[in-house]
Amino acid sequence: MRPHVIINTAMSADGKLSTRERRQVKISGALDFSRVDQLKAGCDAIMVGIGTVLADDPSLTVKSEENRKNRLSRGADLHPARIVVDSHARTPVNAKVLHKEAGQRIIAISQAADAAKVAELKKLATVIITGDERVDLKALMDELGRMGIQRLMVEGGGTLIAGLISAGLVDEIYTFIGNIIIGGKDAPTLADGPGFVQESEFCRLSLVNVQKMEEGILVHWTVNRSS
Repeated sequence: MRPHVIINTAMSADGKLSTRERRQVKISGALDFSRVDQLKAGCDAIMVGIGTVLADDPSLTVKSEENRKNRLSRGADLHPARIVVDSHARTPVNAKVLHKEAGQRIIAISQAADAAKVAELKKLATVIITGDERVDLKALMDELGRMGIQRLMVEGGGTLIAGLISAGLVDEIYTFIGNIIIGGKDAPTLADGPGFVQESEFCRLSLVNVQKMEEGILVHWTVNRSS
């Protein structure tokens, strides 16, 4: 069974995840950070795309001591498994996601990845190979399910999220919309890539909840599978 996939993002009021230079921007504050940490702690794995690793160098760890203790009390590892979707094995061997604190690391690559780079990554993480030029996301999800990952949180970026949505692999979306305008036609959005052309292709959502948080709003959607 494939994992239940939850997208979590923070975007500006004009729908941008960061600047056109892919520079990380603080969009939400302490309350949202706490919410995200709790959501992360409740998942079996956290996934990002290679663009996020190269731009932000995240650790993808659970920060709150209380959330860590709750994970340990239910028999889980201190941190969820950390997964990078990296078709061409570009993850730096010194990336935080590969080294910061203990836990399982998974790098998903395609057949087109450089063999020498793959060999280096295999020393630091479990490597899953699927797809010819790009990672086959459906096949990856099937493999993650076989590995026991039932609940998966995806933190970015826009290209990965767009691919997951296009493949029909997303179940829920949390979006914090902050009180800033970033602008720029080349700035990343929640779902980058070519986009949908026909209205029949659009991903339809059902609204679960909207709440004011700090100086923005948090919107929770589920994906409408019947559309």
